Amino acid sequence: MMHATRRSKAHFDLWLTLFVFGLAALGVLSVSVATFSTESSAEDTLLNYIVASHYGLRQAIFFLISPIVIGVITVFPYEFIRRRSQLFYYMACGLLLVALGGQAAGVKAWIDVLWGYTLQPSEFMKLACIIVTAKYLEKNDDPMGSWSSAMRLALLMGVPWLLTLVQGEMGSVLVAIFLFGIMMFFGGIRLKVMGSIIALGVIGIAVLYGLVVASGTENYRLTRILSFVNPAMVDEAATYQVNNSKIAIGSGGLYGVGMFVPGSFSQLDYVPEDWTDFIFSTIGEAFGFWGCLLVVGLYLAVILRLLYLARFTDDRFGQMIIIGVMAMLLFHVFENVGMTTGLMPVTGIPLPFLSYGGSNLITNMAGIGLVLNVVRNRSVLNVRQLTPQTRGAGKYMQ
Repeated sequence: MMHATRRSKAHFDLWLTLFVFGLAALGVLSVSVATFSTESSAEDTLLNYIVASHYGLRQAIFFLISPIVIGVITVFPYEFIRRRSQLFYYMACGLLLVALGGQAAGVKAWIDVLWGYTLQPSEFMKLACIIVTAKYLEKNDDPMGSWSSAMRLALLMGVPWLLTLVQGEMGSVLVAIFLFGIMMFFGGIRLKVMGSIIALGVIGIAVLYGLVVASGTENYRLTRILSFVNPAMVDEAATYQVNNSKIAIGSGGLYGVGMFVPGSFSQLDYVPEDWTDFIFSTIGEAFGFWGCLLVVGLYLAVILRLLYLARFTDDRFGQMIIIGVMAMLLFHVFENVGMTTGLMPVTGIPLPFLSYGGSNLITNMAGIGLVLNVVRNRSVLNVRQLTPQTRGAGKYMQ
């Protein structure tokens, strides 16, 4: 019992923080490597390369803002987050509506902020879904155990998902659906209910796919799926990015070609958008197999640390928050690394903490801040286990 109490005590988790900021620092470096030019990098210093890179400098600014984001959210009143969970939900839906309203003016899923910086509400939608789902699971020991609760939860999740989908952010919707499913699994949903939902989802996707194919509609999403399932069905341009990404990763060998190398695939823009969704190809080329292994190892450390913290969190709401953040990061990493290596279809999902993008980096940091907030407010005096969920998966967290 003393051992369990020590693990369950309230604290600031330094290990998780170090892992995350290690990835983010590597992200600034990787974005700079992917976007440097020989003309603007006369001095052979790392700082000069970062400053000379437009995207590298902007990513460095986001990186410097990250400690402030994590610090504010970590010390934010925990009970306010618990009791006002729907406030975050309404704020996320409001931002999605603002972005949707701007779409007619040519803005797609982004809101102009200041000095050329934009805000992507679909990123913050994921955190809002995590918070409101955690609140629902705190109050319900049998998630979706009745038709009324199932319909209520479907409507609650369906609104932000639909708004995001209308904006063309299919990747963000997939992430939200995945983290919702994982939270339901660990929250104790009946396995029969989950099996039925998965079966209906597969049937729905199959029908939708059939309708799209039958209609002969040509769009980039269908092309991406076809290029993954059978590359022979599409032209070479559709597989250009993935093919070049695999070549760039393979060219790095075991140790990589090095950083800021003139004539490298990164410097020649051989892989389109290699500073955003395909940043892993830059890492593979510059740092080789061992660099890729280091990145995957850091992600694994983050995921395992989150599971560890969730296991020894007695508060159900807080535990589900940690599980949701873990699921969000897990799907991003699995899908992004998979698509850059040709093992998964291209969905436009960025690599957490590494890909260029302020909204993505700040959202992931905010998610980590939520986890640190939960751990910081864990009770030392009353270590209670999860309510037994013998019918579902909640028992695995005990």
